[in-house]
Amino acid sequence: MDCSEDDPTIFSAHCLPSDPRLWATVTNSYLGTRVYRDTIHINGVYNGAGGDTHRAILPSPLNVQLEAPAGTEQLTETFTLDTNTGSFLHTLEGPSFRASQRIYAHRVLPHVLVFSVSIARLTTGNKSITVPLQADFSPESPDLDLHVGPDFQGLRYLHGHILNPEQPGEPQQEVHMLWMPVPPALTLGEEEKDRTWEFLTVVGSSQAEAQDCFAEALQLQTRGVLYTIHADSWGQLWAGCGLDVAGPLALRQALRGSLYYLFSELPQPGTQGFISHGLSPGGLSNGSQEECYWGHIFWDQDIWMFPNILMFHPEAARAILEYRVRTLGGALKNAQNLGYQGAKFAWESASTGLEVCPEDIYGTQEIHINGAVVLAFQLYYYYTQDLKLFQEDGGWDVVSSVAEFWCSRVEWSSQDKMYHLKGVMPPDEYHSGVNNSVYTNVLVQNSLHFAAALAKDLGLPIGKQWLEVADRIKIPFDSEQNFHPEFDGYERGEEVKQADVVLLGYPVPFPLTPDIRRKNLETYEAVTSPRGPAMTWSMFAVGWMELRDPSRAQVHLSRSFANVTEPFKVWTENADGSGAVNFLTGMGGFLQAALFGCTGFRITEAGVTFDPLCPDLVSRVSVSGISYLGNKLNFAFSKDSVTLEVTARAEPWAPPLEAELWPSLARLPLIPGQKVSFSHSAGRIQRSSS
Repeated sequence: MDCSEDDPTIFSAHCLPSDPRLWATVTNSYLGTRVYRDTIHINGVYNGAGGDTHRAILPSPLNVQLEAPAGTEQLTETFTLDTNTGSFLHTLEGPSFRASQRIYAHRVLPHVLVFSVSIARLTTGNKSITVPLQADFSPESPDLDLHVGPDFQGLRYLHGHILNPEQPGEPQQEVHMLWMPVPPALTLGEEEKDRTWEFLTVVGSSQAEAQDCFAEALQLQTRGVLYTIHADSWGQLWAGCGLDVAGPLALRQALRGSLYYLFSELPQPGTQGFISHGLSPGGLSNGSQEECYWGHIFWDQDIWMFPNILMFHPEAARAILEYRVRTLGGALKNAQNLGYQGAKFAWESASTGLEVCPEDIYGTQEIHINGAVVLAFQLYYYYTQDLKLFQEDGGWDVVSSVAEFWCSRVEWSSQDKMYHLKGVMPPDEYHSGVNNSVYTNVLVQNSLHFAAALAKDLGLPIGKQWLEVADRIKIPFDSEQNFHPEFDGYERGEEVKQADVVLLGYPVPFPLTPDIRRKNLETYEAVTSPRGPAMTWSMFAVGWMELRDPSRAQVHLSRSFANVTEPFKVWTENADGSGAVNFLTGMGGFLQAALFGCTGFRITEAGVTFDPLCPDLVSRVSVSGISYLGNKLNFAFSKDSVTLEVTARAEPWAPPLEAELWPSLARLPLIPGQKVSFSHSAGRIQRSSS
């Protein structure tokens, strides 16, 4: 399979992968599917009670494939994912014709999926050209009670509701779908040179919503701009933000593909009223029963995906945090069910926030998710200074409820005069029921310190135990061997599943001397399973970049995108191809290796620090469209110099910014539209002091 030779934005091949799981996905913030698959998923629509809940399957009218006209010889076939336009293209070309099918999830109209077929005559003859369409559609679903309704303006109509809500007494969510019927073939007439047919599928939560969304799409279709408005929106997105390097093409393609699949799950910037139902490891295109964690929401969203989204799209990041606010009631109930106070966010959640993990051990022991949730709120607060989220919109309730949980969950040890956290599972899931996971305990400390600081900012009382527990919780450390054991009793050399202790320093803020950081990296690099999930090696890359070791950083950066499959850059969770596919978690970790590792970006209360480093095979890194405190910034660097530019004050309240360089403490005003360049240096982007 050959990708476009030198274009990191277009992925092409002459045949599809033999494994359909690796076919390209087309997704927007409401609907998701995989090309040539019989399933559509709707954001937030789950079927099944408790641990059986999963994304409901809606049959897909887009499961249509082109076939070559009868008798065609010398046929050339290509399959292309074009990230520039957010569309998938299948092309058949013979000596006298070109037929192409375009499939996309509309960027501006998220309730709309489209496929179009174009036929063009390539010779001067005038014979009609007929292209067969192979459609496979059945109005049935294992998850929905569906009924065929009367046609609406020539469209077919299917409606129904889920069979079983997540919790007893909850309403059975409704689904309504309109779609244009697909003929068995399309014909370019004798006198026609070319022609395009468009087929719409529209999904809503009510008949009225589906009909209104269809009317909106029909208006654009009538004007001939249905596709161009979609493609232009993707163009505007890429013009407004990006992440690229001067380096190997495979690295550039992996960066672009990861950004594309992650951004596909989000609304177009500036979209009003978007409601997030969370980001699951396999994305919206996956998550049926027994597939890709059933569409559940994990820590993957908060630790692995969220930081990338925050840097480019703070409004989408806020919507993700609002999902945690909406599901706080379930988190409070989870803690109560375990016998604790405060909130315990589910290891796996869906609609309600109640625990829906099929295996109790994970929901009971992987409580480190609480720290990941609070860290996401903390980063958002530092990055946006959005007090309204915390004062009026529920953010404080999340942060304070997690703090209360931690204080009720720890136990005081009279022997060493410290608080202990017992019976947990760290990110390294090869070990369960351990005491004092260093990763978890550092997150406890971080959560409590942030809760106390936030309370002060909001003029609210600080929980009576918060700072005491934060300052006296046990943080395991072996002073003789100068490293952090993963938990009490961990023996060096024990295999671990994935990045765990190496997450201290980044993404979890925790001060480490270079010697200890190095020792942690070396200790766990030697014992981390090669069978572990995709995001692990990205964090080793970040660690070695922190320590200014471009060679070791490059080794792990290259290893961090080894799970990318060809030709459409779909990630698998594990190196052997098993686990979740379109694995957004792995993409998120990999993107952080470039966005936070190469740049050295760290979001702090005082500003965004930077300490750039080019790994061995990279000579330049360019980040465009960072959104900090209402300002849009570009940040680029080579091995010798750094260039910063505030391109716009995107919000009227955006304060002036400056760059403080270290160690000189020189302060450079960042005036919109004026590039500032300086010799390679660390520093901080911050509010202007003048």
